[in-house]
Amino acid sequence: MKDPERFEKQMAFIREIDKEKMIKRQSYLTDCETHENDAEHAWHMAIMTLLLSEYSNSEIDVLKTVTMLLIHDLVEIYAGDTYAYDEEGKKTQAEREAKAADKLYGLLPEDQAEYFKSVWLEFEEQKTPEAKFARTMDCFQPLILNDATDGRAWKEHDVRLSWVLKRNENVRLGSEDIWEYEKEHLIDRNVEKGNIIDDSKDS
Repeated sequence: MKDPERFEKQMAFIREIDKEKMIKRQSYLTDCETHENDAEHAWHMAIMTLLLSEYSNSEIDVLKTVTMLLIHDLVEIYAGDTYAYDEEGKKTQAEREAKAADKLYGLLPEDQAEYFKSVWLEFEEQKTPEAKFARTMDCFQPLILNDATDGRAWKEHDVRLSWVLKRNENVRLGSEDIWEYEKEHLIDRNVEKGNIIDDSKDS
């Protein structure tokens, strides 16, 4: 092997990221009983991107977008998952995740550490077409699961329409087509079914 030290750093990272499988999310799998984990979430979004990239508002580098989706939640190994509607948790989320990114990606050889960190930051900054489409996938995928499980997680957390709309306000920046589908078939339908609390008329 030409560089055993480099290989050992890569192996250390590979072993460490297995912990992503242990980070539970609030969404349920389609069996309506099992909580999804972060690795399953990443896998699902990666395949969704392969299938749905044609609906991006702009042409995207699919491999880069898939890479972004596969690595962006790895920081939760140290920072923990912050539920989409946990307002207290969001106050410290950016700081926790930035520290986690330095620690986790720092396990890699310097060139790969820099690349992974740059892709992670690109997702966070939401400026490129790839980052915008990745955000679309990150919002779309949980809605699909919530709809498939008759809103179980939404009902457990008394989720309001205003929360869902705020969470998904940038979906259209990645894909107008997916936003239109999401709004009509996933959000509005679940408001009608009572799975999302309609607070649109609250004063």
